Amino acid sequence: MILDFDPGDKVINPLNKEWGIGQVQSIINEKVTVNFENVGKKVINANIIELKKIYNE
Repeated sequence: MILDFDPGDKVINPLNKEWGIGQVQSIINEKVTVNFENVGKKVINANIIELKKIYNE
């Protein structure tokens, strides 16, 4: 699996849109740490949940 994220990228979790927009903090293997505006920091397993990158805000 190749993740197309870099720290600082904005993403959403399509399965939990109420979390709001998140900013990628770090990526270690398949674990993506994201700071979401409504729920704070979450560690996402990219093998299970497919985050969507936001290109234009």
